[in-house]
Amino acid sequence: MRSRLLALLLGFASLFMAASVLAPPVLAQGLPSGPGRCSGSFVNPVTDVCWGCMFPLSLGSLKIWPSSRADTDNPDLPICACGTPVPRIGLAIGFWEPVRLIDVSTKPWCFPNLGGIKLDPGFPIGNGYASDGAQLGGQSQRTAKYHVHYYIYPLLYWLEVVTDFLCLEASSFDVAYMSEIDPLWQDDELASLLNPEAALFTSVIAQAACSADCISASARLPMDELFWCSGCQGSMYPMNGNVGANIGIKQSARLAAERMVYKLHRQGLAWGTSGSKALCSKYIMPILKKSQYRMQQVNPTPMVSGREACSPIGATTILPKSGQVYPVKGEDVGFLLWRKRNCCML
Repeated sequence: MRSRLLALLLGFASLFMAASVLAPPVLAQGLPSGPGRCSGSFVNPVTDVCWGCMFPLSLGSLKIWPSSRADTDNPDLPICACGTPVPRIGLAIGFWEPVRLIDVSTKPWCFPNLGGIKLDPGFPIGNGYASDGAQLGGQSQRTAKYHVHYYIYPLLYWLEVVTDFLCLEASSFDVAYMSEIDPLWQDDELASLLNPEAALFTSVIAQAACSADCISASARLPMDELFWCSGCQGSMYPMNGNVGANIGIKQSARLAAERMVYKLHRQGLAWGTSGSKALCSKYIMPILKKSQYRMQQVNPTPMVSGREACSPIGATTILPKSGQVYPVKGEDVGFLLWRKRNCCML
């Protein structure tokens, strides 16, 4: 494990060196760079991560480390038995783990969580997707278009915070998804191939139900039954970065990230990890269980304290500590995705 951690640190060092060469400089005091530039910083795993978001920690239905943050349902019994991947009898634990990083930017090939690197692929794919969506001149209800990137980032496994590796994702840092090369992310009609049911939820009644999801997600947990809603952010459909009603950078950037998480579940690239069904192994989840995730903003301003620092999908963005961005067109935002994990630990 020490060799893997050393390799990880060396990898971060190489990325930092690349960023210092390729990325434009970020202005002092965290001020954003110009609208055509990519801004951001590397995530410091010590100072930029809300470690209180890992709780509550449960054993069966018993909270052995309580928290003010709402938790999903856990198995009733503290003892569990599994036949795969290794036959075992263990303890049914539940905790929240930081597992993914998400970039959201109006500029193609901009990587805020990699220090603000902006790549030039040498061909026009993804270009021309710039947005007028970041709030401009105080106006609201504008459209927005975003690109997103999805990183493998199993932080607890790297730092050996929890020693039972059957419960943790044993993988290395990687860029797992880039919207610039995904034609389904660029076009609403192509996106309907993944979500043909979207036509069923365009009615006023269906959209009005999202207000209940907004209240529920802000107070405690989102309503998983209203899977077409992203609570206070709007509709989960279409599953791409085209936001039809942008009322601010925090709202629309977060919606783009939440849609991308749903999209990856629909494609079988993200699986279910919470509840009794997940004790022995992950399972396919084509309909997103929104309560399984929390989102913490890490760029441009890390949110590391307070109840809203890692709020669930669909929660309001107007509460303190829910996020802070600069009112500049084309701001680049980064999120750390927390995932609920129920596991049968040896």
